[in-house]
Amino acid sequence: MSRTPIADYALLSDCHSAALVSSSGSIDWLCFPRFDGPSVFGRILGDEAGHWSITPAGPAEVRRRYRERTMVLETEFLTPSGRITLTDAMVTGPNPEGHELGKQTPHALVRVVTCDQGQVDLRLEYVPRLEYGLVQPVLLPEAGGVRARGGASRLVLTSPASFDVQDEGATGTFTLRAGERAAFALQHRASWESPPELWKEDEIVEALEQTAAAWRSWSASHQNYEGPWRDLVYHSGSVLQALTFQPTGAIVAAPTTSLPESVGGERNWDYRYAWVRDATLTMEALWVAACPDEARDFFDWMTFSIAGDIRSGRDLQTMFGVGGEHDLTERELPHLPGWRDSRPVRVGNGAWVQRQLDVYGELLSAAVRLSEQVGDLDGPARQLLVDVADAAAARWRQPDQGIWEMRAAPRHFLHSKLMCWVALDRALTLAPALGIEDRGRWTRTRDEIREAILREGWSEEAGAFGQSFGSQDLDASALLMPIVGFIAADDRRMLSTIEAVEERLTDDHGLVYRYLGPDGLAGEEGTFLLCTFWLAHAWALAGEIGRAREVFERAVRHANDVGLLAEEVNTSTGELLGNFPQAFSHIGLINAAWAIDQAERGRRASETMSR
Repeated sequence: MSRTPIADYALLSDCHSAALVSSSGSIDWLCFPRFDGPSVFGRILGDEAGHWSITPAGPAEVRRRYRERTMVLETEFLTPSGRITLTDAMVTGPNPEGHELGKQTPHALVRVVTCDQGQVDLRLEYVPRLEYGLVQPVLLPEAGGVRARGGASRLVLTSPASFDVQDEGATGTFTLRAGERAAFALQHRASWESPPELWKEDEIVEALEQTAAAWRSWSASHQNYEGPWRDLVYHSGSVLQALTFQPTGAIVAAPTTSLPESVGGERNWDYRYAWVRDATLTMEALWVAACPDEARDFFDWMTFSIAGDIRSGRDLQTMFGVGGEHDLTERELPHLPGWRDSRPVRVGNGAWVQRQLDVYGELLSAAVRLSEQVGDLDGPARQLLVDVADAAAARWRQPDQGIWEMRAAPRHFLHSKLMCWVALDRALTLAPALGIEDRGRWTRTRDEIREAILREGWSEEAGAFGQSFGSQDLDASALLMPIVGFIAADDRRMLSTIEAVEERLTDDHGLVYRYLGPDGLAGEEGTFLLCTFWLAHAWALAGEIGRAREVFERAVRHANDVGLLAEEVNTSTGELLGNFPQAFSHIGLINAAWAIDQAERGRRASETMSR
């Protein structure tokens, strides 16, 4: 059972798959060759799922950082006898133009250890366990490394250190003195492919430096935000790019599965898939943090992933595999104990069969926001957006499971109605580009939805817009009403809702819950960082810039030492909870920072004009 805090991990990515490395130098999560593929190392979910560690043999102080504008991680260990730096990266391959990050990845993870001072004894443990720990591969040592084969995978580890190879894994020790270095590389291939050759030291170092240059090239060609918290926004943009599956443009919600929302509870989900909602919100956030020329790839992927659902009359599926797969049937892995004994560990996600009507609005909203990057839409893409708008108009009265994917009876969630309004509002904006001349039905339905929300969504008893029609319960998703342009943030009803969320839907630290009350699952969850950023965003739109800044600062305080955010925060301990790092949280950070920047610019412009 893993007891390493979630916040102790840093992310590595080649824009195909991802790894998590602890501050002690252990790779405790790695999926090859895709984000949603079976793990090679999975110790975050149980010791039996494997790891690969390079760490000082004795005690050490640890400091770490990402190289500027990259996802290349440097971990510095200061020991009584000396100081070393461990540099980790998943190899992206070259990216000379800055626009195809990860396209030429060799599916490899490299680790370079350099002794900066004195001398340090190190210990290496290599314990691969394929398919979430189900497959113990056969290890075959050879000069310069170890080959492994089991199930559907081959692994080739290049290592300058010698190993003691046992059935359970390989271990070794080595010593570095000032000025010396040791370079390691782990390569993956399918079992039916030719195994790769061991890499030479200079090839490993070159691959590492090439990866750093590729990330900097991407950043230079994309990132142009100049407002407050610039470094946080840039880093969040890089994290979102790291969660992008380069071959298709799909974006995963998080690179992990089953990190719990409640320690020891059942709220453990697989987030390694592309939700329509999360992916479109990520693309919109990258519009702020970057210049997403990947938008066309994303819409191409989305068009051919979901068009068949709409044409056949089915609900728009909420999520897909990163290759566009539809069947994401959920299953449990009973052989794994889970992080801190949080069972069950799940693979797949049952939410793929839920009705979630808000996705229509998110998709059309992204199409409007990214219209300049996407350019002229081709026939299938235009038809898809028309079909999505028509589906929102036809289905907005139906109950659903809502944005929070509640595993209970469907309800008339306010947020779902709101996003159906967004779908039609944005479709009307796009109508000329979509070739739609008769806009009357969309206009009438949009106005009908607006009237229903204002009439049935407002609760006099709560003094706020409720979670669902006729409900007095609060839900943080109501904060999106001014953010999507449905109602002014300084409207008395909206101001009252914002106040109600801050007063009655926050913990003692000022972080926001999604909602309170039963949701069909046992146990309770922590506060939700995305919702806290929504509160900051809403206050900025209301002109309360000071309050917005205070809320924003409260949220970003929970980033770990390398700037990563999980989904939730434990209200008792302040620990990060949930799958990590979480795209939603970094999306919220980017959008809230941008909203505060726009509010401050507007105030300065107004003050200048009044002089």
